[in-house]
Amino acid sequence: MHNILAIWQREMKSYFVSPIAYVVLTVFLFLFGLFFFGNLAEVVQYTTMMQAQFGQSGQPIDVPAYVIQQLMRTTSLILLFLIPMLTMGLFSEEKKRGTIELLLTTPVGNFQALMGKYLASLTFLVILLAAGAVTLSPLFIYGQPDWKPMLAAFLGMLLYGAALLALGLFVSTLTENQIVAVVITFGLGLMLWLVSVFASSATGATRDVINYLSVISHLDDFIKGVIDTSHIIYYLTFAFVGLFLAYRSLESMRWKG
Repeated sequence: MHNILAIWQREMKSYFVSPIAYVVLTVFLFLFGLFFFGNLAEVVQYTTMMQAQFGQSGQPIDVPAYVIQQLMRTTSLILLFLIPMLTMGLFSEEKKRGTIELLLTTPVGNFQALMGKYLASLTFLVILLAAGAVTLSPLFIYGQPDWKPMLAAFLGMLLYGAALLALGLFVSTLTENQIVAVVITFGLGLMLWLVSVFASSATGATRDVINYLSVISHLDDFIKGVIDTSHIIYYLTFAFVGLFLAYRSLESMRWKG
């Protein structure tokens, strides 16, 4: 556990020593805030227009719920672009500098090195989501939204991000070029994000399988405020498979060495 913590501290420092952390955090908060206030302005304008036409007889709108649902769907796409930037150098940079051999031959071990790096990227994801949550404070200042659906949405976003981080970590063990790692991670993530599109042309069990493989289809219930254990199992299994493949990739490097 001590070795995992040491690797975690090292990776967290490397994030904030380089411009990666600041670029990712700035881009995320800018886009998160932009879409939040855009969605909020849209629903307020719509509500005002409906009240002007129908008065108080119009159907009321749950403004916070609508804003959060639209925002989280957009955030899932934003993370699809940003997460490869968090994982691109975890092992690719070690291979490029030639320090991967030193890392693999120290008493740290593959598993501890892997978990230390993964937990560092997961910690940074938590920082991103926490910073985004602060942006939502106007909803609580000027209203009384139900916080439970919001918590479910952020839980789903964390699990979704954790799965993509494991995928990116695995890809990072395959190449020493960070740009290649970014492109491959984004490409695989996009394929898994869009796979549900192909489900419309399938039928029966095939359609169910395709929908199950989609990383975004399991996020929809969380965004609606529903926590389903089957979706939690999917994301945890996805992350486990990604970490397992990364571990086997590291083992193969040790064997080749």
